[in-house]
Amino acid sequence: MSAHCQLTGAKPGFGNHISHSHRRTPRRFDANIQRKRYWLPSEGRYVRLRLSAKGIKTVDTIGVEAAVARIRARGVKV
Repeated sequence: MSAHCQLTGAKPGFGNHISHSHRRTPRRFDANIQRKRYWLPSEGRYVRLRLSAKGIKTVDTIGVEAAVARIRARGVKV
């Protein structure tokens, strides 16, 4: 699960490269995944999360505690 966002569940999409001559070859549209470290005050430790750019903005909006709760509700170990 390297190219998956732990919070939003964003994952790669698939499609085709289309050349000038209109030949199609398979390609992958990867999500913008970043490794980000957050301080989790309730546990007194840092957690490192793999988040998409949208996931980072979501954490900024709802807070790290709520984000970690959502991630754990999805069954992902943090």
